[in-house]
Amino acid sequence: MPKTKQLRDVEKIRKDFPILDVKVHNKPLVYLDNAATSQKPKIVIDAVTDYYEKHNANIHRSIHKLGEEATAAYEEAHKKVANFINSDFQETVFTKSTTESINLLAYSLTNDLKAGDEIVISQMEHHSNLVPWQQLALKKRLKLKFIEIDKNGVLKEDSINENITKKTKIVSLTHVSNVLGTVNDVMEIGKIVHENDALFVVDGAQSVPHMPVDVKKINCDFLAFSGHKMLGPTGVGCLYGKKELLGEMEPFLYGGEMIKEVTFEQTKFNDLPWKFEAGTMNIAQGIGLGAAVDYLNNIGMKNIENYEKELVTYAYERLSKIKEIEIYGPDADKRSGLVSFNVKNAHAHDTATILDGEGIAVRAGHHCAMPLASVLDIAASVRASFYLYNTKEEIDKLAEGIDKVIKVFK
Repeated sequence: MPKTKQLRDVEKIRKDFPILDVKVHNKPLVYLDNAATSQKPKIVIDAVTDYYEKHNANIHRSIHKLGEEATAAYEEAHKKVANFINSDFQETVFTKSTTESINLLAYSLTNDLKAGDEIVISQMEHHSNLVPWQQLALKKRLKLKFIEIDKNGVLKEDSINENITKKTKIVSLTHVSNVLGTVNDVMEIGKIVHENDALFVVDGAQSVPHMPVDVKKINCDFLAFSGHKMLGPTGVGCLYGKKELLGEMEPFLYGGEMIKEVTFEQTKFNDLPWKFEAGTMNIAQGIGLGAAVDYLNNIGMKNIENYEKELVTYAYERLSKIKEIEIYGPDADKRSGLVSFNVKNAHAHDTATILDGEGIAVRAGHHCAMPLASVLDIAASVRASFYLYNTKEEIDKLAEGIDKVIKVFK
């Protein structure tokens, strides 16, 4: 690996990302849509290309050289991802995404649930951590309860304590809100969950890419996250689960590779994590995720977290001075690296379109969190989200772009 880079060398880091040299509408790209997906460093692109050019073969099946090389590379990626969140190899299942990881849980945790049991989530959840539980509750006649947020977009302490009870079987919460940027205290909430003998699921899609996440320290039962939000390829994600829990769960998919022995009468499932990885997995993407983990480790997750905190504080203070916009969520010291807002008299989509004309990529819409939008009493918002390759100068360009929006809709 190359020498560790410090976040003060942001211009050097930016050179690792080919797409940042692209021009949009003849203007330099300002990419502020990292909560949707991150850009990819050359090391990740090269890892995927190298697999297809030199090692392409199916894994866990063939004894020829290419098959053994592909298997070794894929399993090494598993180990890297496991170490990244301080889990064990057997507890780290590769999936397609956070969405698939949570759906796997909603499918496989049903055996011990009965009518009247309760599942608790919050008002700030992404659809991926709402719809699977909602549909499970409807099918099994369970009660789905919601922890409320206050006017600042923070979970209400009294609502946490009122909703998590001895009737609760599963609590599934986002670590970081993809709309508000709110960082939830999952360690403390997890203690309450376990005091009530419930399972604790953490949606880490917006936390794992941006801060150190240690599953043993959090003591969550499950953690779901996506590769494409943390510099990796699309099509690969991860589900961490405590070994004893994964061992008891039914597989989500059946077929090749997730088996140890099959007869005409019955099937014996494979060891963990392969029990949950049926069929041919996204091998190249898994290897690419391993390369992304190498890149992030090389810089240091604490360095990344501190730099993004600096960026979001600057953005929050800069945008707060613009009287024509409304910012949603907590103050900068309680949020991760994103800011959602609306410009007075302008629809979010119009704001995003004008910003796009300036080369600035942001997200506009309900951000896959329609129930939260209803709580905020808005139809949509604009979201600017930051990562390790963004700069304060780009935030200044965002503010200048917003000034142009204001002039159009004045």
